[in-house]
Amino acid sequence: MENNVNLNLDLEHESLLEQWNVLLEGKQLRALKTELAEANEVDIAEFVTALEEVKTMLLVYRLLPKEIASDVFANLEPEAQGAIISSITDKEIGELVDDLYLDDAVDMLEELPASVVKRVLKTAKPGTRQLINQFLNYPESSVGSIMTAEFVDMKKDMTVKEAIAAVRAHSEESEAIYTCYVTDPRRVLEGVVTLRELLVARDDQRVEELMSTDLVAATTTEDQEEAVQRIMKYDFISLPVVDQEGRLVGVVTVDDIMDVMEEEATEDIEKMAAITPTDKPYLKMTAFEIWKSRIPWLMLLMISATFTGMIIASFESALAKWVALTAFIPMLMDTGGNTGSQASVTVIRALSIGDLEFSDVFRVLWKELRVSILCALSLGAVSFIKILLVDMLLMGNTGITLPIALVVCLTLALTVVCAKLVGCSLPMLAKKLGFDPAVMASPFITTIVDALSLLIYFQFANLLLGL
Repeated sequence: MENNVNLNLDLEHESLLEQWNVLLEGKQLRALKTELAEANEVDIAEFVTALEEVKTMLLVYRLLPKEIASDVFANLEPEAQGAIISSITDKEIGELVDDLYLDDAVDMLEELPASVVKRVLKTAKPGTRQLINQFLNYPESSVGSIMTAEFVDMKKDMTVKEAIAAVRAHSEESEAIYTCYVTDPRRVLEGVVTLRELLVARDDQRVEELMSTDLVAATTTEDQEEAVQRIMKYDFISLPVVDQEGRLVGVVTVDDIMDVMEEEATEDIEKMAAITPTDKPYLKMTAFEIWKSRIPWLMLLMISATFTGMIIASFESALAKWVALTAFIPMLMDTGGNTGSQASVTVIRALSIGDLEFSDVFRVLWKELRVSILCALSLGAVSFIKILLVDMLLMGNTGITLPIALVVCLTLALTVVCAKLVGCSLPMLAKKLGFDPAVMASPFITTIVDALSLLIYFQFANLLLGL
């Protein structure tokens, strides 16, 4: 039922965009303007972004009512934003920047060429320009770089009536009004009160009576991932941001957090696939840019894989004597890599959402040890039966003997245990040393486990077969 609803919504969405295209191509601008005035800002942004010609894009943008134009602009792709900014007058740029929420304006400027940024800042009001420059100076990926300075604050000695009046007075320019912050004369954060609490309270009550002093905040220089974890943990819709002296300087809203979560998830996926992270969408990247993001890790992994080759080469004479051993090398290496990847991905995910810390390393190792023993026994038993029934009986491979089957199964079991322990410990070690745990994902761990599996394999072969 849910899938049918989603399908219908998608069809309606596509139909709406097609309808606007028909009106635009037929030059029915009055009708198009009427429909756009009643449409969702995100849908309009998608429609404008899809237009190929800058002239047409600008025409549609100028049809938009002033009250939604800035919201539509904030949802445009960076390329479309740059095209519009480059085509409109200085006066229009100034009005646009003043209408945008500060964090949206900063996000836009970070994607524009320096010459265009200079022009935008020139047209902005002095106060806005100062705030934008301040935000642009915050380190990349810091909380300060994603916060907004547009919020509602009040004093604790205000009555509820005065507080609600303050919310109404600042509602248009504030991005978040559902959570209000209480500050002292020096703007030091003292408490927090929700709009709901204000609305259900008596008019003569003081804000001090309603506010919560159990504060959870972020600092401007913290990593943005810390803010994500804090909002997720406490189910906030906004998070106050303070400077080193505890003064309230901004808030991080849930829509910004969603953007950060998407960015961080994409970055982790790319790192786990041994790709250098990039901000550009796939279709916007050139073949050269994709090559540049992939080739360093491929070279590193290729060179590190030579150790595997060196191990095999050192046991060349043994493999010549027992040729059947060669057939099981891919299975052992693949199984080891897969089991290591399972453990690493699980731990990396837990680290990213704050479920694990380095102090939990021994608990994780103990848990994964038990899991690995169960997996080793299961895989070893199945492998042993498979070798006996399929390889020896059905296929009649006389080169495979019972001792060889035993070597393979023991190697498989011990490899699984080692791979699980390596897969869970390396990401936690990376976190402790200040590296991104995602770096210690599948390709890297697989390379390490491949070498370990071969060493274990040949040691068992030497022990049981007398190589």
